[in-house]
Amino acid sequence: MAKTYYVVGGEYADTSFSIIAPGHTEERFGPFEEHEAHICWRALTGKTVDNAMIRYFIRSTEAVSGETWYVVGGEYADTDFQTIAPGKTKDVLGPFSRKDAMDKWRELTGKTVDSALTRFDLCTGEELARADS
Repeated sequence: MAKTYYVVGGEYADTSFSIIAPGHTEERFGPFEEHEAHICWRALTGKTVDNAMIRYFIRSTEAVSGETWYVVGGEYADTDFQTIAPGKTKDVLGPFSRKDAMDKWRELTGKTVDSALTRFDLCTGEELARADS
């Protein structure tokens, strides 16, 4: 069976291109064979080249089915883990499949195990959007 692809994206909240901008929804075009996905991607990016907040990606069917997951966190001000430490920013990494998100979470928590004020959590794209609202 041939692999199928989608073109996904839209207007994002910032240039990390990980969270869709408030009031917008992720756009999804397809399914396509790989060549047609690239044609669609080129057409969309050509139309939106003047807006730095719009971006599209080509994803395989496996990558767009199911939930998307994010790894969120960083260094916090205290052990309540509610406020990011002064001068630091909250990291939002993803989107990932659940397995890839777990792998990234393990990598980050392994690197920061000696920092009592550093924490990373897993959340779905839906949970992340609600938290940012």
